[in-house]
Amino acid sequence: MAKFDNHPTVKWWREQSVSNVPTSRVKLNADSLRSLCLEMGADDVGFVEIGRDAIADQHPDILKAFPATKTLISFVCRMNRENIRTPVRSAANVEFHANYDHVNEVARKITKALEQAGVRAMVPGASFPMEMDRFPGKVWVVSHKPVAVAAGLGHIGIHRLVIHPKFGNFISLGTILLDAEVTEYTHPIDYNPCLECKLCVTACPVGAIGNDGNFNFSACYTHNYREFMSGFTDWAETIADSKNARDYRHKVSDSESASMWQSLSFKANYKAAYCMAACPAGEDVIAPFLSDRKAFVQEVVKPLQDKLETIYVIPGSDAETYVAKRFPHKTMKRVSSGIRPLSIPGFLFGLPLLFQRHQSEGLNAVYHFTFTGSESRRATVRIQNKILQVQDGHVGKANLSVTADSQTWLRFLAKEQNLIWALLRGKIRIKGSPKLLQAFGKCFPA
Repeated sequence: MAKFDNHPTVKWWREQSVSNVPTSRVKLNADSLRSLCLEMGADDVGFVEIGRDAIADQHPDILKAFPATKTLISFVCRMNRENIRTPVRSAANVEFHANYDHVNEVARKITKALEQAGVRAMVPGASFPMEMDRFPGKVWVVSHKPVAVAAGLGHIGIHRLVIHPKFGNFISLGTILLDAEVTEYTHPIDYNPCLECKLCVTACPVGAIGNDGNFNFSACYTHNYREFMSGFTDWAETIADSKNARDYRHKVSDSESASMWQSLSFKANYKAAYCMAACPAGEDVIAPFLSDRKAFVQEVVKPLQDKLETIYVIPGSDAETYVAKRFPHKTMKRVSSGIRPLSIPGFLFGLPLLFQRHQSEGLNAVYHFTFTGSESRRATVRIQNKILQVQDGHVGKANLSVTADSQTWLRFLAKEQNLIWALLRGKIRIKGSPKLLQAFGKCFPA
């Protein structure tokens, strides 16, 4: 370090008073920090200490991204409601993307002000881009929803969106990681703004939200996020598998191609988000619903239900059955989920997300999986009364035992390995009725 002693910057720094305590070691005044966030464009804000149990499962990812984290600033920015409620999807998508950009800009402005005051802070981003090298695993750094709930900015409704007590679900969430403690932290509100009116259930075009509160992740992901991630992969593979231009046009309509072009040249289009559009919860939002519920449904919900549009479903899925029965006037297109687990932990993690409970009707079985080779793992999958449970190790008595070379199993899931050939070679072995393996596959159509 001696060679730096005479450098002007080094001399300047050493001439500064060493008696000043670094700002990051001083607790920030909560009221002042809140005022700063609101001044920079946030509509509401809360603070969560890194040690809060409610976000304990996020600690590894948060601390890996910013090891100095002591506090999480959670804030919301309001959306323009009518842009979301309209069946004109272009208006809704512009609102989504514009508000995400606004959230990121607000976060940057807050972070810049804190940095100028000597406080280290890091913005993981409100939406995209994400850590796509991890795909199809967890590609986001911070799960904004549980942080917002912990910060007192609302609770999650049956549609799995955070509902703010005043602004309703017409919000975008932002989080800032902070290398400083705050004098006072905020805590969850004492009631859930969700009315459980079930309008989100009624509006959802793929039946992703059940009347009993069950959520079908696969149905929502396949349709609403068709032009994101796995849906894009499926589209690209459709191009690769097409014999020529005529064959491609037979598989993909001109409007679909144009929509994908728009997503690539601008930003990806959400296909629905009708659950958000139909939600009447929140002090600023509830008046029309309470004043005339019938009129509210006619004006907001029915246009979404009646909209002529393409609904993307996985063949053999609960969504396919639901759309055919509930929305026969909508055009249904069968597509692949595009999801291919790249590891055995990824396969096990994805089972609850891809499980089609209505396809498991009548199935009550315990499956023991033993994976060998490059990834050694034991797991138990229990399917009973249309409920899935995944456990580490072998638990209970198995109705079917599956022993598989891990890489062979992953290639089988990706449809790159023939099951019969793998069974003949002993790469996959089963003990029990083959019909149970067939029934298992039916619960996870791809």
